[in-house]
Amino acid sequence: MKQDLAGRRLVVTGAARGIGAEVARVAAARGARLALLGLEPDRLREVAHALGPDASWRTADVRDGAALKAAIDDCAQTMGGIDIIVANAGVAAYGTVRQTDDASFERVLDINLNGVFRTLKYATPHLERSRGHAMVVSSALAFMPLASMAAYGASKAGVEMLTLAYRQEVAHLGVTVGLVHPSWIDTDIVRGAEGDLPSFQDLRRRLPYPGNVTTSVDQAAAAIVDGLVRRRSRVYVPRAIAAANWAKAAVNSPLAWPWARRFAARAVPTLEREVEALGRHNQLVPGMDNPTGSTGPSRPGT
Repeated sequence: MKQDLAGRRLVVTGAARGIGAEVARVAAARGARLALLGLEPDRLREVAHALGPDASWRTADVRDGAALKAAIDDCAQTMGGIDIIVANAGVAAYGTVRQTDDASFERVLDINLNGVFRTLKYATPHLERSRGHAMVVSSALAFMPLASMAAYGASKAGVEMLTLAYRQEVAHLGVTVGLVHPSWIDTDIVRGAEGDLPSFQDLRRRLPYPGNVTTSVDQAAAAIVDGLVRRRSRVYVPRAIAAANWAKAAVNSPLAWPWARRFAARAVPTLEREVEALGRHNQLVPGMDNPTGSTGPSRPGT
């Protein structure tokens, strides 16, 4: 495998599983030195151990600014700096706007949006010194609204605007910034939603292409790492999502509204009944919703 990230010092948030863990594996195979941040110490330790003796890990919650800053600073001290950061941590919630409880909606925004803000804020001094690159994971739902996913879509649309503003703010420092827009990736978030809400899989199937495509996590990670190597400003997974971004005015226009209204009228009542039967709005997150999980900072380990 090409060693085009040889010597590059990379920090990944949400690195215990899913996209974050796979990005770490692919980047390490291409020569990067990794520091992993997340909420599951056992899984972080396992991923770091598989990456080799130069990889380290720390538990940190992106909702806790002081703990996150300490973890990022500690990563920089351990590695001698930070060249790249991937802001990947994120969660989902269930329910329509009228149905979702306030705390669940706020939780999604605090992790997905405010967590990215904190990650970028505390990584900036290190990226300035290295003239490095930040890659932020947004979503195709940043520009493709979907009934019953208002909290997630709002957070990811906010992430896009936050990141685009941040890109302007740090350009004169020599820092480059990219956005990732995945569609459905075969991760715990998607599988968890399908397990909790039986109609969710059918909803995804009825979306027009490329909204009905599920991409493997290894394909997503490979595309993201290619974007890191080339310092790309946008990474779309799959690539066809780019067309949806460029066509978002049409997607959200009065012309498309009759279809969207029919689609939602069929999907929303069933989804609301399933959420009510489930009895919760949060998608359970290992390490965050598991009482045995750790959310405090720890020393690095391998």
